[in-house]
Amino acid sequence: MNIQDLSKRYFLQFDGAAHIATVYVNGMQLMHHECGYTAFRVEITSALHKGDNLVSVKLNTTEDASIPPFGFMIDYLTYGGIYRHVWLDEKESTYIKDVFVQPRSDLTSITSTITYDGDTSDMHVKAQIFDQEHICVVQKEYDSCLDTMTQFIPSPILWNVHHAYLYTFHLELYKGNTCIDVSDTPFGLRTITWDENNILVNHKPVFIRGLNRHQSFPYVGYAVSDSLQKEDARILDEELGVNAVRTSHYPQSHAFINECDRRGILVFTEIPGWQYVSSSQHWRDICINNVEEMITQYRNHPSIFMWGVRVNESQDDDELYTRTNALAHSLDPTRPTSGVRYIEKSSFLEDIYSYNDFSHNGTNPGCKKKKDVTPDTKKPLLISECNGHMFPTKSFDPISKRQEHALRHARVMNDAIQDKQHAGMFSWCMFDYATHKDFGSGDKICYHGVMDSFRNPKLASYVYSSQQENTPVLEVGTTMDIGDYPAGQIASFYCFTNGDSIRLYKNDVFVKEFSTTPFASLKHGPILIDDTIGDLLETQEHMSKQQTKDIRSCLLAARDYGLANLPLKNKLQFAKAMMKYHLTFQDGVDLYGKYVSNWGDEATQWRFDAIKNGTVIASKTKCPGSFLHIEAKISSTVLEESDTYDMASIRIRILDDHDSVASYAQLPITIQASNNLEIIGGEHIVSEGGMCGTFIRSKAVSSHEMITISSPGLEPVTLHIQIRG
Repeated sequence: MNIQDLSKRYFLQFDGAAHIATVYVNGMQLMHHECGYTAFRVEITSALHKGDNLVSVKLNTTEDASIPPFGFMIDYLTYGGIYRHVWLDEKESTYIKDVFVQPRSDLTSITSTITYDGDTSDMHVKAQIFDQEHICVVQKEYDSCLDTMTQFIPSPILWNVHHAYLYTFHLELYKGNTCIDVSDTPFGLRTITWDENNILVNHKPVFIRGLNRHQSFPYVGYAVSDSLQKEDARILDEELGVNAVRTSHYPQSHAFINECDRRGILVFTEIPGWQYVSSSQHWRDICINNVEEMITQYRNHPSIFMWGVRVNESQDDDELYTRTNALAHSLDPTRPTSGVRYIEKSSFLEDIYSYNDFSHNGTNPGCKKKKDVTPDTKKPLLISECNGHMFPTKSFDPISKRQEHALRHARVMNDAIQDKQHAGMFSWCMFDYATHKDFGSGDKICYHGVMDSFRNPKLASYVYSSQQENTPVLEVGTTMDIGDYPAGQIASFYCFTNGDSIRLYKNDVFVKEFSTTPFASLKHGPILIDDTIGDLLETQEHMSKQQTKDIRSCLLAARDYGLANLPLKNKLQFAKAMMKYHLTFQDGVDLYGKYVSNWGDEATQWRFDAIKNGTVIASKTKCPGSFLHIEAKISSTVLEESDTYDMASIRIRILDDHDSVASYAQLPITIQASNNLEIIGGEHIVSEGGMCGTFIRSKAVSSHEMITISSPGLEPVTLHIQIRG
């Protein structure tokens, strides 16, 4: 590091260095920081000399029991190293150290608290507020350096869920007529309050519908570019349609939170930790320090609506958590506090009771009653985790398990909304993630996600995406392949859609329209498809309406129970129908084979049309295909080489003729990159459940680069990429 002007002050900023960092400049130790999930800043001025200077960083990347989150086993990998930005900041002898912008409850004004470093006795400031279009809407000059100032915003536009609007508080520090420092603080005009059962944004209830997120990625752990952090926020918003995310179990990248600010995604962030609290005073002091660093570093993000001031799933510790809760309120009086626990009616010191409700097992209610969980029913209850390890599901599991996985997510969400005593829910979790040997499957992966680790969607993801209106959604909870079912009998199943109904066609002949859902509290509950015969007996066999009704009932019973295992009442129903309509035994067998089993006949083509306001908004065809093809979705075809390299994710799926995932396609995939791109993770990978992925990063500015993805027997796919400087 070359320094020429020693009249300035110099600071090094580390946005994330896991997990214990000691910083030296020219051999002088200047900082020792003990947390891998919060930033730290060190002034290096005193150690510098003119010309080249040596900066050294010593890292302890082990799971050191002397600091959170360590001391016991953890169910996720805590990757080590410098994995976020490091940068040099040059300042004058006096500068603006911190700005905290607090929206006021009237939603027309803000109060800004400013901290300066240095002598401000002969200085003054100028404050401006810019709207999202970069137009100055407020401007005021002050004769001195005020610590607190209040500004009213004309015609205010509020920040809200999925309708975010960002202002910027611009502050200039002057010495005489010379501006010596500038600070820009984005903020949203919004309030967070709560009542007995609700969390309120701008004084209006918002049901929290979110997912938990780890900050990890395959191959690279935590160390990804800002662009991939932003991509996760985009996926949560545009693809999953949720309105909230919990940054389990630690503060995450500002790039990710910034994008949540921009998109209107509510964020619940919390201090590092997992179940364990040490009796060591040093460990506990670091925990307190983590609260201070988290709040002071993240409190200007409008998306953050709540602070987690307990170690996730830890036992009660009133001494520690009284301190963490009080500190949070003193540093930020504008947001509620909470702490995630799995203990019913535990010591409740915070504002909102967050509870990991893993009670649902597929047959019981989706969540516990509020009165059985929280000791104070006058404050909101929030489900902070559900499902997850209770029903881990791989993308290559049988379709019946994948559908049940989706339905469990639907049941919890439905029941949490239905009882009107839950403020919301965060399901576990957004995607599969790597873990220690003590957890997860045999490959040390926790298959808890509604997406795989590369962010390819599993069936459960459509439970969430179908709750939004911006993009048409339709996915079918079955392959319609008879070989996936006992005796080849396809039982009832579900469609996941934001349409009003589903029209079913068999070989292009209309069967029936369905709109019934057992999930009445969901905006768009999964639609039950319980009849694949419908009107076919009437339209194809020319039966009367009554005969169609009677025979269909018999055939559906045979489907559900099998001909050999029919209950007595259904056997009698069969006999009555055969006598009434003069049918022979062979007639019954033929009808069964044609409309139920299809065994030995040419495979059936089924089409599902999602209908909204009488119009088809999406269509899905299920039929055994004759060829496969590769789908490759890249997060961006333009990479930006600036202070560091840029990255892009490539999500790869093997699809059939009708663009359904070929979940049994465990195929070798080869990835080839041109000169100025680097493949992260290897050139040869294997699809699992028909899905996989990779990452690339830029090496130099280039107007045209290529990635080619191929598999034996399939048409290769080529992606064209530009790298800008």
